[in-house]
Amino acid sequence: MTNPKPEMHIVDHVLYPGAELRWPASVLWRDGEPEVRKIMIADIWESLAQGVDDFRAMPTHVFFACIIYPVVGIVLARLLFGYELLPLIYPMAAGFALLGPLVAIGLYELSRRRELGLDISPARALDVLHRPGIGAIWRLGIVLAAIFVGWLYTANLIHTQIFGGEASSPSQFWNQLTTTAKGTQLIIVGNVVGFVFALVVLVISVVSFPMLVDRDVSAATAVRTSVRAAIENPVPVALWGLIVAIGLLLGTVPFLVGLAIVLPILGHATWHLYRQLVEPQTPR
Repeated sequence: MTNPKPEMHIVDHVLYPGAELRWPASVLWRDGEPEVRKIMIADIWESLAQGVDDFRAMPTHVFFACIIYPVVGIVLARLLFGYELLPLIYPMAAGFALLGPLVAIGLYELSRRRELGLDISPARALDVLHRPGIGAIWRLGIVLAAIFVGWLYTANLIHTQIFGGEASSPSQFWNQLTTTAKGTQLIIVGNVVGFVFALVVLVISVVSFPMLVDRDVSAATAVRTSVRAAIENPVPVALWGLIVAIGLLLGTVPFLVGLAIVLPILGHATWHLYRQLVEPQTPR
């Protein structure tokens, strides 16, 4: 009697979205998490154009002006009593890029509602507070706030290490910054370190906050998806980061006036970039 052939077990391998991602994005993958897409440079410009279109349909510049100028007033009032904040004015302005993803959550909600054909009156931006992911949004927001504080502390430390103390006047600080070797060193070191902080925030937040507005997922899931999206689309995401940096820089001139327009446009555009980078949810 012939021995029976050993039973052949055929295993069907299910390729979950993200299984084809290159390392380290593949390491971050978790079963059931959103699938990320590969996008083109043209998709970045399309997202920006859609952000401009949303801003035209839902102008919120007055709201942002009401936030920006009281903050500016507080800083200026503090400068009247001493110049210890003077070296931190640029780091604080640059910090808009670090806190922007959290500040813009109401804009994501308005873009989401417009996409669905719902009421888009400005007050509806507050509906984001009732979204299922609001708890995760606040937790991730605390992380961004901690990064922002860490950036200010680091910027102050760099200034202290190079110059040894606060400037006696704005004109003295400006002269030190623009006419001395130490000033050049401060500009180079400060911007390199600031770039690292901005890069971290860009990678963890490029889609995480819009995703938390859109879906009921954990903060960890949103961050992992954001990192995977950045790894799979390094050039488009880098271009987006550059657009944000240039936009914020232009928005600060003159006297932060442009930020009231730049911030909402970038906020709406971020929502559309999220739509480009992450596959929509499959209806249940």
